Amino acid sequence: MSEVFGIPLPALLGQLMLGLVNGCFYAMLSLGLAIIFGMLNIINFAHGALYMMGAVFTWIALAQFGIGYWWSLLLVPLVIALFGVMVERTMLRRLYKLDNLYGLLLTFGIALVTEGLFRHRYGVSGLPYSIPEAFSGTFNLGFMFLPKYRAWVIAASLLTCFTTWFVVERTQLGAYLRAATENPQLVQTFGINVPAMITITYAVGVGLAGLAGVLAAPATQISPLMGTNLIIVVFAVVVIGGMGSILGSIVTGLGLGLIEGLTKVFYSQASNSVVFLIMALVLLVRPAGLFGRER
Repeated sequence: MSEVFGIPLPALLGQLMLGLVNGCFYAMLSLGLAIIFGMLNIINFAHGALYMMGAVFTWIALAQFGIGYWWSLLLVPLVIALFGVMVERTMLRRLYKLDNLYGLLLTFGIALVTEGLFRHRYGVSGLPYSIPEAFSGTFNLGFMFLPKYRAWVIAASLLTCFTTWFVVERTQLGAYLRAATENPQLVQTFGINVPAMITITYAVGVGLAGLAGVLAAPATQISPLMGTNLIIVVFAVVVIGGMGSILGSIVTGLGLGLIEGLTKVFYSQASNSVVFLIMALVLLVRPAGLFGRER
């Protein structure tokens, strides 16, 4: 059996595959954060709570309304996006001309209230959600048996991330969204509804968090605290990739997931801190992040 630095190759490749799955969640969540910060200049600390809401709503849809996974995959992100529209129109809209700190404090407060309400209602023991029947079983990759659902998570996440990047960076709608946030006065003169564009931007960003929550529901334990532990890592991903950089968030999220998987093989004790070590090194060399622009 071939080895790499004394580690059996199947074990190494298996950890890389698991790291890729984690990296897909990092990429989707950091993508939503990058969209919101890059276009609205809001540090959305409620992102982890919205991810948790997506997972819990998926469980509620099945347990209380009999709505299966596939419909949840469509409906739950829309519900989270509508919640985002309400937050943006009633609260965030008042803060756009103020310092970033106000938006951070507001969204941090929203996260605390949301998590507190869900924790009071559902506790912290976890809510079970079965893997959809279509994804039961595994793929034999030769070096490991990859659960079909994890393969679906990888495919769906990559498709979502790069479709979002294409829409924002390569389409006319994306150009309108970027223009509406960079020079709203000029865009308004062309008859474009700038407030609506800003609302759409925030709704898309939080909708991505909701979609990540739906994908996570069958793969992890659903808990009101599930977003709290993840959001700190995701913020580190955004900082490393470059605040507001959409492509940077995708590439960095996937890359750090793989690095985290490798670290678990060679030095498992550092797997929880390697992302923050990389963040510190990147900030020393390039404060704007790997894909960020100097301001």
